[in-house]
Amino acid sequence: MAFNSERFTFSSSTPRVVFGPNSINSLPEELQRLGSKRPIIVCSPTRTSLASTIRGILDEASIPLAGILDRAVVHVPVDITEGSVAYVEHQSADCVISVGGGSAVGLGKAVCFRTGLPHICVPTTYSGSEMTAILGELEDGKKVAVTDPKILPSTVIYDVTLTMHLPKHLTSVSGLNAMAHSVEALYAKDANPVTSLVALESLTCLAKSLPLVASDPTSTEARSSVLYGAFLAGMAVASTGIALQHKAAHTVAGCCDLPHAETHAILLPHTVAYNLPSLGSDVIDRFGIALVGRPGVSAQEIVSAITSIMQTLEVRCALKDIGMKEEDIGRTAHIAMEKQYWNPRSLELDRIKEVIRRAWAGEAARVDL
Repeated sequence: MAFNSERFTFSSSTPRVVFGPNSINSLPEELQRLGSKRPIIVCSPTRTSLASTIRGILDEASIPLAGILDRAVVHVPVDITEGSVAYVEHQSADCVISVGGGSAVGLGKAVCFRTGLPHICVPTTYSGSEMTAILGELEDGKKVAVTDPKILPSTVIYDVTLTMHLPKHLTSVSGLNAMAHSVEALYAKDANPVTSLVALESLTCLAKSLPLVASDPTSTEARSSVLYGAFLAGMAVASTGIALQHKAAHTVAGCCDLPHAETHAILLPHTVAYNLPSLGSDVIDRFGIALVGRPGVSAQEIVSAITSIMQTLEVRCALKDIGMKEEDIGRTAHIAMEKQYWNPRSLELDRIKEVIRRAWAGEAARVDL
């Protein structure tokens, strides 16, 4: 991608990142860097076995654990957060280690935002939340997002060995969630040559590697590439901001109690189809390079490439198939439009409602709105 002497502003604040196989073994050293002597592990109820493994690593380093908080659930309900804060304070923990997917990372961020404790993330999926200063919580039936530098974790440990047994379906939808970050970073309001390079590398990595993992889930090389792509995706979107894809996904998933990553995956080709006609040829060429392998492709070809990846991964393509009701289409469209936010194309209620309807029905994404 050639530099065209454009004027831009770049500002980035990222956690310390430790990447590589068996990097979880560096956890005691990272705790020492933060001055932590009594950490607590945050995870979901299904990740207690991994939490116990990490407890063993800390035991060998003679680091006492304040406890294992296994209350993380999807969308981070505020009542769960408040109860977790009370438990963390009661246990006199001085650092939070979140282990697992976006739910655990989200709860860890929520607890640390309220308590001021340092936060070490050990992600085992590809959500990318660990790289952002964004916290989404479920309150009164709505997903409420807050952005604050204090939310950004202190350290992230990416260890591919912890992702090797991630089920095929979760690998696929979580990887597509990461792709959603890359996609929006390419056309975000604060996109610049630096973030575009990161987003392009991320999207290329994910588009090539996700099908490889689907065909051979035991491939350490392919899974490492997906994890690397997810890391870059989170870093890119953290530096540029979000638009329609994230607003729609957070609204629909939060209001309808749907799986976060799968909602992102289903909406992705539809929001891309909506926004592509408003993008410059340089941005469309980047999409073409990452998804089709060459510049100069049409908007519909890009959308079709995303759909093809979804079909290869054998993920569901209809929101109705994961629990959304038809009567929720209008409601979620209205909620998604309640607060104005930046998007490369102007947002009109009827058209956003149609975007959600197509995703609900599982129709093929089309560049015709």
